[in-house]
Amino acid sequence: MNETGRPQDFPLSNPRADRVRDVARLAGRPARLKRGRFLAEGPQAVREALRLHQQRLAAGAPGVVHEVFASEACLDRYPEFDELAEGASARLATDEVLAAMADTVNPQGIIAVCGFVDVTLEEVLDAGPRLIAVLCQVRDPGNAGTVLRAADAAGADAVVLTGSSVDIYNPKAVRSTAGSLFHLPVVLGADIDVVAAACRSRGIGLLAADGHGSLNLDVLQDENAARRLGASGTESAYALEGPTAWLFGNEAQGLSEAELGLADHRVAVPVYGAAESLNLGTAATVCLYASARSQQDGPPISA
Repeated sequence: MNETGRPQDFPLSNPRADRVRDVARLAGRPARLKRGRFLAEGPQAVREALRLHQQRLAAGAPGVVHEVFASEACLDRYPEFDELAEGASARLATDEVLAAMADTVNPQGIIAVCGFVDVTLEEVLDAGPRLIAVLCQVRDPGNAGTVLRAADAAGADAVVLTGSSVDIYNPKAVRSTAGSLFHLPVVLGADIDVVAAACRSRGIGLLAADGHGSLNLDVLQDENAARRLGASGTESAYALEGPTAWLFGNEAQGLSEAELGLADHRVAVPVYGAAESLNLGTAATVCLYASARSQQDGPPISA
């Protein structure tokens, strides 16, 4: 390392070098599963990966980031990476090398090779979660990443993906999370029957996001607001302020009948305009924020 904290060796410049090809193979699932590693591309994702890396090292735990490859121009633009990458294997690379490593045409000057960060369902539930997003047979990496990002923004405690859902370490999925993959626990390959039973045994309600559901999300929020204001006699089919796991289904077919049958209630997001329905990412965001707001302490904020 030089006096700026940057690697002092010459940049990797051969896009056909074995080391470059070895990194590029992580764009494919077989290589990821074999090595237990995946790619984080671009400043936002790498920044959050390195922050988690430093947090874990400070706590005496193994780090997350194994290697970082960055262009000189990227490090000039984002000087914080010099400090964040401390303790990780860092190497300068040309834009051509970074393009050869990355899944995208333009990885924005920086790539990190990270270890898997998923956790077990037991770890999540033992922490006493109040809000969980469960993705059932969600196959599109962009949609999965978007829901994970929304769950992070809503302050959810975890995201669970069933075994038939997309690999969250798919490069497109990682990019779609915009760094949120490194913020909250993620469970992969879960059996939905096991998830439902485990949540129910811990007093966590199960709500299915269903456009044909008999419960109206707006009504549930209004009832929650009335209770928070101390209105007497306010009853509800479901207390939205309670610990909740939301079930979100496949992009095309939605939740299956078997999956719907596991839920305590089927909840519809009302559509007031002419649109047929909401896409998965939007519906998940609305549902998660409805729970998150209802779970906040104190009276609702008036307009």
